[in-house]
Amino acid sequence: MTTAQNWGDVPAEWKHRHLLGLEDLTADEITLLLNQAERFRDVLTKGSRKIPLLAGKTCVNLFFENSTRTRTSFGLAARRLGADVIEFSASTSSLSKGETIIDTAKNIEAMQIDAMIVRHSCPGAAKLLAQNIASHVFNAGDGPHEHPTQALLDILTIRRRFGKIAGLTVALVGDIAHSRTARSNIWGLKKLGANVILCGPSTLVSKNWEKLGVEVSYSLDRILGRVDVFNLLRIQFERQVVRPFPSVREYAHLYGMDAVRLAKAKSDVLIIAPGPINRGVEITPDVADGPQSAILDQVTNGVAVRMAALWMGIASRQRNDDAFPKSSGSGGGKNTVR
Repeated sequence: MTTAQNWGDVPAEWKHRHLLGLEDLTADEITLLLNQAERFRDVLTKGSRKIPLLAGKTCVNLFFENSTRTRTSFGLAARRLGADVIEFSASTSSLSKGETIIDTAKNIEAMQIDAMIVRHSCPGAAKLLAQNIASHVFNAGDGPHEHPTQALLDILTIRRRFGKIAGLTVALVGDIAHSRTARSNIWGLKKLGANVILCGPSTLVSKNWEKLGVEVSYSLDRILGRVDVFNLLRIQFERQVVRPFPSVREYAHLYGMDAVRLAKAKSDVLIIAPGPINRGVEITPDVADGPQSAILDQVTNGVAVRMAALWMGIASRQRNDDAFPKSSGSGGGKNTVR
């Protein structure tokens, strides 16, 4: 076990007690998180399993949507840091009896917990909780809005492969309209100097995205030779009211990454995907499991990124508690999310 004394304090430049999104972070702050994640990853992959920086703290996985990777990764990250973890199940909670999300969070907080890791279908849910409770809040995905730790682990995976982000061309391919991962990636990648291309059917990729300084392409084949990294996003049928294209087969034909397209890409192209992947739709099995793919590396990097986020947020308050705002608001009123 690595001792906490070896790690020092959270960098003084880090001023955030929550992690709600990448839109509000600077390039330097994103780099601080990435650098800290690198340190944790090096330790974890060299045999150490626990770094008791958060010993005595308690984190709650407050998930109102299904999750495998993110929930497990956050829970493991907290335990690797020595914290206790409570798993919350929305389906068996008092939410089914009409309790608001704020009242649910406040009741859990009254049990003397320190941090809440929140996933919710409503954009802004994590921010709403951060405004109404005293605990640290970490956004694990709020509807189609943001998924900051997913973007951070994507960016870390890219940086580990190329040694940089600035100057790279990264294509986000697929369901941009419904993707919180795409939004967080855009904020993070642009701030760190990458060129971003959004690619997919016109029903899922609006030209309005160009207002954020990204390029929009409706042809994957036309951009194959220009791209350093392809981030292949899942089609989120569960968030769609109508089918955005005639068939899954047609989508795979036009936008799926297969061996033929991979052969036309750069020789050192990197393939990543946030998961879960749909083999044969956005990516074929041979590409997903091939040498250009870093999909499983992303999962490994995700634990390190979430360790960095939890430690920097929670320990920053331990260093200077008076620097942060206290809880405001109440459990009812206009801000209630059910």
